[in-house]
Formats: sequence, structure tokens, C-alpha cells
Amino acid sequence: MDKSAQKILIVGGGIAGLTAAVALRQIGREVEVVELNPQWSVYGVGIIQQGNALRALDRIGLAEKCIAAGHPMGGVRFYDLQGTFLFEVPQPPIAGPHYPPGNGLTRSRLHAILQDAVRQSGATIRLGLTVATLAQSESEVSVTFSDGSFASYDLVVGADGLKSLVRRLVFGSEYQPTYVGQVCWRCNVPRLPDVTTGWLFDGGPHGKAGFIPLAPDLMYILLVETPPPGPPPRFPRECLPAAYRERLAPFGGPVALVRDRYITDESEVIYRPFETLLLPSPWYRGRVLLIGDAAHAMTAHVAQGAAMAIEDAIVLAEELESGDPLPQALDRFMQRRYERCKALVEISSQLSQWERDQTPDADVEGLTRRSFEIAATPI
Repeated sequence: MDKSAQKILIVGGGIAGLTAAVALRQIGREVEVVELNPQWSVYGVGIIQQGNALRALDRIGLAEKCIAAGHPMGGVRFYDLQGTFLFEVPQPPIAGPHYPPGNGLTRSRLHAILQDAVRQSGATIRLGLTVATLAQSESEVSVTFSDGSFASYDLVVGADGLKSLVRRLVFGSEYQPTYVGQVCWRCNVPRLPDVTTGWLFDGGPHGKAGFIPLAPDLMYILLVETPPPGPPPRFPRECLPAAYRERLAPFGGPVALVRDRYITDESEVIYRPFETLLLPSPWYRGRVLLIGDAAHAMTAHVAQGAAMAIEDAIVLAEELESGDPLPQALDRFMQRRYERCKALVEISSQLSQWERDQTPDADVEGLTRRSFEIAATPI
């Protein structure tokens, strides 16, 4: 076995970092996780776990816990502005016959599942902390932390998200996320009984609304909006519910019902611009590797951002377990990850562009099916 990647630092305690910690502990590596947020809390409403995410989580024993905490779903149903059914894109159960095609669950429940798994794994967790400097030699990475402490590691994994500090320290400031000209509104509401899979409502120039089931009693309502050109608009938090209702005003049918009944001034509305990033291959320099959104961030159009982060973590553990020297293991990691992630970043960007431009002959159904096909292929 290669002894050059036994002690591993993971920077970032989100989906990518926590999944990596669990997977790496399962192959016997010494793992330390540092997370800047001292509360180790999470911001967001819900996560769509398509079959490939469940398949990856199954490899570390967490798929069943996620399904138990969420709501099974499969494929996407498309409707018009007033709620008239148009077509459905089904999704096969690629994780196996004992799992649903997909799963929806709240972001907080997924975070809790991953946190518990990391604690049980025996990984060291340090909160309110991040890296300050990284200095590499042929045999180690010397790390100075934000509290002034110091340690050395065989491998550093940057899983610190879209605004990654590790990416800036190792790759420089050249690679920054790009705002794509769309924003997304989300809010958790009681689940309508018929919403057992993803529903999307084409509002044309008014945006795209949707429902995603998260639990037997819960779903979220989303709106993807194309604001006027320029930087994304900003809103005080207390103004978000009213602004969200205003943007949903053109929709009829079930969207109108949910808007009027459940989006109140007390609602917890989440508002975010869509940003993308694809770091050129390879995503590592020496003994520092980037995974998840730090290396490849995409819009939510194909619901694969979290899945790609989870897959990154599983593949990294598999390649390190091979026992080959670290450079060879990281090269194989890139061979398995780059083209797959690149294809899904490009598909999500294309769907976003079609929506922004109101492209009349856009093949949304075909490209959505293509994203499902890519996800179904082995990692």
C-alpha cells in the first residue's frame, strides 16, 4: 500500500467534505476536517438526490438513511403556466431495484446524516477554523491555520465550496465562479398530496416554477428567474416573501394555490443567484486536490451538483485504496471525474441559456434525458 496519503486534511464541512471524510475513514485513513462555520450549520431548503447520488451513498452505507429521512421520487413532470400537464421524463432506478429512482430531502436532514456519520467514523473535527497558508514539498503539505496553529499532512482536500479559499491559495485568483444571469427562489411548504416527484411549470418570460417533495408532509416550491441584465438584484431578508409572491403572480393552478396559502411574510425564503465554475483538469497541484463545488459548480437545472460532490468523494477513496502512488491515484481520479462533471456543467448551462433567451426550439426534454443517461453510467 502507498504510504504517502495516510494523513489527510479536508477543508470544508459541507456535502463534499463530509462524504469524503466518511469514505476515507472507511479505508483506514487518518482524517481531519476543518470547517469555518463554528455552528456547523447549513443554509438551504432541500436537496434532490438522483439515482447516481443514492448509488454513491450506498457505497458508504448512507443511502437508506437518506431515503428514510426524505421522500422517494422519480423523473420530472412538466406543466405549462396554468398547470396543464405537458410531458414527463422518467428516471430509472439506477441505484438498484431496492432503491427509488431518486430522493428528495431537506438540506438540514442530509447535513445531520453526514455529520453523524463523520462523528461515528472517528475523524477529527475542528470548527471555526480554516487554512491560512499551504506550503508543499515532495512528501507533505505544511498547513498554517487561521488560529495560528500548524500541522503537516500527506494530502489536503479542498472541499470548501464555490468561493474556495484552497482554490485561490493553490491555483490563484484566475478561476472564479461566473454569474449566469439567473436567480433561484425557494421556500419549504406543506406537500400537496399529488406531488410525489418533481414538477416543473414553464412560465415563459415569467420564469420556471416547480415543486420538489422532501418528506411525507413537506416539499419546496422554486422559481428560476431571469432578472434584467447586470448584477443579480439584492433584497433585504424581510422583503423576500413579498418579492417571491410577486414573481409567482403570473402562475395559475397549483403554483397559485401554494403561493397564496403558504408563502407568507413569516416564510423562510431562500434566494440565490446561479453561478457556475469548471476548473480545467487536473483539479490538483502536488498534494492538494479540489472536489465538489470548489472544482465544478453548476446551476440546478439537472439537479446534479450535490451528486457530483458525493461521487468525487467516493471515487477519491476508491483510488487511494488501490495502494498506488498518490500521483497515479489522483490521475485516475481525474480520468473518472473530469469529462463526466464537464458534461453535466455544460448541459445545465445550456438549459439555463435556453431559458434566459426564451429559445423557441429548445429541446429541454431531450437534454434532460441526456443528463439522466450520463448520471446512469458507472462512475
